[in-house]
Amino acid sequence: MKKQPRVLIVEDESAIAELIAVNLRHNGLAPIWAEDGVAAQRELDAVLPDVILLDWMLPGQSGVALARKWRADARTKGVPILMLTARGDEPDKIAGLDAGADDYITKPFSTQELLARIRAVLRRRAPEQLEEAVSIGDLTLDAATHRVSWKGQALKIGPTEFKLLNYLMRHAERVHSRSQLLDKVWGDHVFIEERTVDVHVKRLRETLGPAGQLIETVRGAGYRLTAQPAVAASVPARH
Repeated sequence: MKKQPRVLIVEDESAIAELIAVNLRHNGLAPIWAEDGVAAQRELDAVLPDVILLDWMLPGQSGVALARKWRADARTKGVPILMLTARGDEPDKIAGLDAGADDYITKPFSTQELLARIRAVLRRRAPEQLEEAVSIGDLTLDAATHRVSWKGQALKIGPTEFKLLNYLMRHAERVHSRSQLLDKVWGDHVFIEERTVDVHVKRLRETLGPAGQLIETVRGAGYRLTAQPAVAASVPARH
């Protein structure tokens, strides 16, 4: 019998948690409820879930603080986190993604949307990423050890940005639309906004520092990673 994916719901409002849990059970998932960070940590220490539904506003540690903590822990860093938030503002969404959340869903949300996003992050757990290292110019990515370096200096990079960079580097010099990137990096993107790609590309460029110039925005088309960024080709030609 196929194992039911375990979903840890970290939500302090019991009515919301129960509603989510009932819907998850009806759709072949195994929900576990924790009302705050302490209870959630207890559940994580016992058995790792397949995905975490994490509320932004919690008593004690906030959802953002918890996401950041779990992403820094080697044992929990690979567990997908879906942020539940009543905050629709762009800076808050970016803060959640920056803390390590794989996606966010704004309350109120439909059951179908929630299920689609959970299935999407579960599918993303087994991406088609290759294990060998790849280099573009002075930028090197090693998928096996999850390390990125620029001119020999190690760079600290989040899990989603790593997957995005991995894909761009393995398909360098090609232009990828936002929907293509969602499909290839995130998986099923039926309910994920294309704006999410822009947020992650911005974060990736900031993380890469000088190497960020290798990622070009192609107006009206999408993004491309190139070994010859446009800035290097801006010297006027001589005849």
